[in-house]
Amino acid sequence: MKEISAIIRMNKVNETKRALSEAGFPAITCRKVSGRGKKAVNFEIIQELLEGHDIQAPTLMESITEGHRLITKRMIMMVVLDSEVDSAVKAIIDANQTGNMGDGKIFICPISETIRIRTGETGDEAV
Repeated sequence: MKEISAIIRMNKVNETKRALSEAGFPAITCRKVSGRGKKAVNFEIIQELLEGHDIQAPTLMESITEGHRLITKRMIMMVVLDSEVDSAVKAIIDANQTGNMGDGKIFICPISETIRIRTGETGDEAV
């Protein structure tokens, strides 16, 4: 079994839920998260863009720099059988890939054990 965690744009949650459901994965957990990528903001380009505009540039620059701002995203988590990983990942990518920075990330981790609390089932049967 594998846990798939995907960090996606907030406006892609419904599309992702739909794609996963259509691919046979109706069970997901979704939570609101905040974070930032590793790409730094180029202040020179921002200053050039703001030049000549009636905007308080220092205040605006502070509010849009990645060093000071966390971006709200959604994290979708799900546990699938090993044989289903590729299908689930494809559905997530198809629903979220725009070709732009910020499309998200997918993490896949092994699950050593799963137990369904209600029935006591373990392993693949509990998924």
